[in-house]
Amino acid sequence: MFYHFIRPVARFIVWLLNGHLHVNHKERIPAGNYILAAPHRTWWEPILFALAASPKEFMFMAKIELFKNPLLRFILKHAHAFPVDRKHPGPSALKTPINGLRKGNYSLIIFPSGTRHSSEMKGGTIAIAKLSNKPIVPVVYQGPLTFTGLLKRQPLEVCFGEPFMIDRKIKLTHENEAMLDNKLKKAWDKVDYEQNPNFHYQPK
Repeated sequence: MFYHFIRPVARFIVWLLNGHLHVNHKERIPAGNYILAAPHRTWWEPILFALAASPKEFMFMAKIELFKNPLLRFILKHAHAFPVDRKHPGPSALKTPINGLRKGNYSLIIFPSGTRHSSEMKGGTIAIAKLSNKPIVPVVYQGPLTFTGLLKRQPLEVCFGEPFMIDRKIKLTHENEAMLDNKLKKAWDKVDYEQNPNFHYQPK
C-alpha cells in the first residue's frame, strides 16, 4: 500500500526537479519477475529505475546503517528494502531476494558493484539469478551525476538491455562467476553505446 502511495509522489518530485525522464527499450523487459542489474552511478538511480519499469514493484538492498534512523527505517521497509551488512553479509543477503523473486511478489533492483564509483563486481547477483531462476535485465543510467546537474534539468536517460538467464546447471566457480560478471559488464557497455555512442561515465 505504501509503495503504491510513494511511487506517484516520487514521480512528481522527479518531474518537478527535472521533468526529463526518458525511458528507452522498455519493451525488452520480460514478463514475470526479473533482476534489474545496473552499474551504480548516482544515489537516485533506484528511484528512476523503479519509475521506469513501473507498474512492476521492486525490492532492493540497502546498507544496514540506513535502518538506524526510525523514520528512514519505516520508509525503507515499506518500500520493500531490506538491510545488508556490507562488511559481514549474512545468508539473508541471498535468501531474502531469492524468496521474493520465487514467490512472485517483487522483482529486484541490484548494483553488483555494491557502491557508487566502484567497478569491482561483488558476489551475489549471479547467485541470486541462478538460484531464483529469474532473468537478469541489464539497465543503465545516463544523465547528471550531481544534484546541481539534476536541477539544471539535464535529461535523465534510463535504457534497458536484453535479458539473459543463468544456466541452473552451471557451477559457480570463481572462473565461471568472473565470466558471467564480464558478460554483464559487456551488456552494460552495449546498452551505453546503443543509447549514446559518445557516452563515457566519469565519476564526480
